[in-house]
Amino acid sequence: MKRRTLLSAVGAATALHLTARAQHLQLPVIGYLANAKAQGFVVFLEAFRRGLAETDYVEGRNVAIEFRWADGDADRLPGLAADLVRRGVAIIVATGGSAPAQAAKAATATIPIVFTGGGDPVKLGLVENLGRPGGNATGVVNFSFALTTKRLTFLRELVPGAALIAVLVNSASPDAEREVTEVQEYAKSIGQPIRVVSASSERDFEAALAAAAQMRAGGLFVSADPLFTTARGRLVAVVAKRGIPACYSFADLARAGGLMSYGVNLPDVHRQAGVYTGRILRGAKPADLPVLQPTKFDLTINLATAKALKLTIPQSLLLRADEVIR
Repeated sequence: MKRRTLLSAVGAATALHLTARAQHLQLPVIGYLANAKAQGFVVFLEAFRRGLAETDYVEGRNVAIEFRWADGDADRLPGLAADLVRRGVAIIVATGGSAPAQAAKAATATIPIVFTGGGDPVKLGLVENLGRPGGNATGVVNFSFALTTKRLTFLRELVPGAALIAVLVNSASPDAEREVTEVQEYAKSIGQPIRVVSASSERDFEAALAAAAQMRAGGLFVSADPLFTTARGRLVAVVAKRGIPACYSFADLARAGGLMSYGVNLPDVHRQAGVYTGRILRGAKPADLPVLQPTKFDLTINLATAKALKLTIPQSLLLRADEVIR
């Protein structure tokens, strides 16, 4: 009798486990495609999950997420996107520059796509127009590249005596050439000598900054690339070692010890992407959801870093700063 009771209990437990597993397998699956490393994206994933929660979606409860990390290698993205399509995900979230969105768009014309990025999605062929995207993609843009000249202007105001400014780009990024062209055109218009140094992985940071120091760069402009955002702690440490005043694209880098940044609230961009993802899971069509655009850009200045560099921040910059880190 006891043996029959035991077998009955084991059978019931097994049935419950199989039922729970079946229910999990039936959850809608978000395919998360990122040209970054997972460890550098923790803050942005938290923000994305907050956005999902605003539409009552919680990972593991009523939605699942399949992650595909390219670790900064854009050549891997088409294969990772195709894998998510074969997996039959309900939606693809493409983040970490324009390359993931383009890879997702090339992989499917039917699965909804929510992208984040700094480029113009119309020029990139992701949407027909910002207000009415059409097709299967929409998302949140931060227009990072459109702010290049503004960031360089702030940097020149910070170090007006700099005979030369170095620009750090990710040579492996498909966006690098376009950003370098924009920087060079602006530099030519104002008569500012600018030299490009590059890094395609964290291992290249030391060499890139050594090259900037060797050319006696009086300032460093760091491009808006996912490599530099996700490896911000390492990058900021190497820049500090060389003692070069630097301007970054997002406040996360200034808060990590960078001198100055100008750009959108990047975690909020990912939160908004989470909200759009949830809305689409509930039935909204990407074609009808306008591409969200930033309305506010923040200037962040780290006074502690300025002190370490023995640099006096001009009062004109401090008065315009939205956040001052002391």
